[in-house]
Amino acid sequence: MYVLIALLLLGILVTVHEAGHFMAARLTGIDVSEFAIGMGPKLLGWKSKKYDTQFSLRLIPVGGYCAFYGEDDALGKHTSDTRSYTNQPVWKRIITVACGPLMNFVLAFIVALLFYWIGGLNVATGIDPFIQQVNAAGPAYEAGLQDGDVIESINGVSMLDGTMETLTGTIGAYREGDAPLQMVIRRGDSTFETQLIPYWSEEEGRALIGITLSAYYRYETLPCSFLEAAAESWNTCLYAGGVIINALKDLVTTGEGLDQTAGPVGVVSMVSQQVAVGGLETFLNYLVVISINLGIMNLLPIPGLDGSRLIFMIIEAIRRKPIAPQKEATVHLIGMLFLFALMIFFTFKDIMRLFQ
Repeated sequence: MYVLIALLLLGILVTVHEAGHFMAARLTGIDVSEFAIGMGPKLLGWKSKKYDTQFSLRLIPVGGYCAFYGEDDALGKHTSDTRSYTNQPVWKRIITVACGPLMNFVLAFIVALLFYWIGGLNVATGIDPFIQQVNAAGPAYEAGLQDGDVIESINGVSMLDGTMETLTGTIGAYREGDAPLQMVIRRGDSTFETQLIPYWSEEEGRALIGITLSAYYRYETLPCSFLEAAAESWNTCLYAGGVIINALKDLVTTGEGLDQTAGPVGVVSMVSQQVAVGGLETFLNYLVVISINLGIMNLLPIPGLDGSRLIFMIIEAIRRKPIAPQKEATVHLIGMLFLFALMIFFTFKDIMRLFQ
């Protein structure tokens, strides 16, 4: 069932992407010869009599396409046909190509917005400090404290009031001659009492006990307005986009992350496993992140992808003269062959990984 859910996620992303191309073509008056979801042999289809567009659902539930009439005319059959995609004004073609990735960004923003608006925002309402590391030979070490312990109280005063300042302030306020600090320590499910005498740190200008602190954050889901949800959605999408761009940069410059790169099979496997554990929230999170990833990847200047097509059109707009359609089509064809070969390679890696 979770594999089907993962396939549904990819299907939504591809459909929205191709729908962006399709709707832009309709609005600009460009003829669409076929709108397909999936790849490979056709399972079912129908044809629009009004627009002469073939709609089809294909066997392999990964990918899809929106084919414009006369697009990638390598043989020059439609050179003189006014309906041909290559004979349409360049601004129309730029809009139809750009709207595919744009719709992926729009989908991610809307899904995140609705998630926050309906479900609320997780807001950090406080923190519970714990000992991340105990320094060797310090007062805490001598008192038997260990990594992961929680200091519940000192001298009868609770240290778990949702701040770090109470704990650090209580320890830091110790002065020579004061009574030892009486501590209640929680370790796992049990508690015990101990005492210690802090030492004065000239460098810090306060008393210390020889520990490094970290904290567990307390979160509470609070309702939010539409505008607050929109702002949080925007920030989420910007953050995800930044992470993806940095990962691509590292992949290209240093090869970092190449071993973690996956094809369709790997993505389906990962999503199905994670959704089985995290449920709807994880599904929506992956929908947002992968949709942004799909939009960014399609804007890369790789032959066959939207980014490469946009570059050709921008060059055409600048020089006010199109590049020979046969040459452009050949470049895109070579790019598509390369991408198919890459997909086969990663699919083979994904399958081998499943058997390991």
